[in-house]
Amino acid sequence: VQLVESGGGLVQAGGSLRLSCAASGRTFSSYGMGWFRQAPGLEREFVAAISWSGGTTYYSDSVKGRFTISRDNAKNTVYLQMNSLKPEDTAIYYCAQYRDVHDSTWYSNQARGSSYEYWGQGTQVTVSS
Repeated sequence: VQLVESGGGLVQAGGSLRLSCAASGRTFSSYGMGWFRQAPGLEREFVAAISWSGGTTYYSDSVKGRFTISRDNAKNTVYLQMNSLKPEDTAIYYCAQYRDVHDSTWYSNQARGSSYEYWGQGTQVTVSS
């Protein structure tokens, strides 16, 4: 399995970015997907997750109302639309693929990084004030 993120960059506070994560190696439409981030000196934290069908999404409180996760199963790609960016959103953003196919445990574990089996290399997002 390979996950490749893109779309990161430098943006001013209040601006927007759209991250993409292209997946290959497994039947993409069968797995829940998540976005996580890690800022310097801090632990990795959950950002957003989406079920295999795209029908269910979850967000951390810090990004709810500003970020939107979506997926295109025909393109094997998951997206993270980030609006109203703040300096505290600065981090490396990683996409991840859940461990098991059509696994209902995802609904309980979608925010746990340890529940995801495959990870991308990350893309840097820097928000200037």
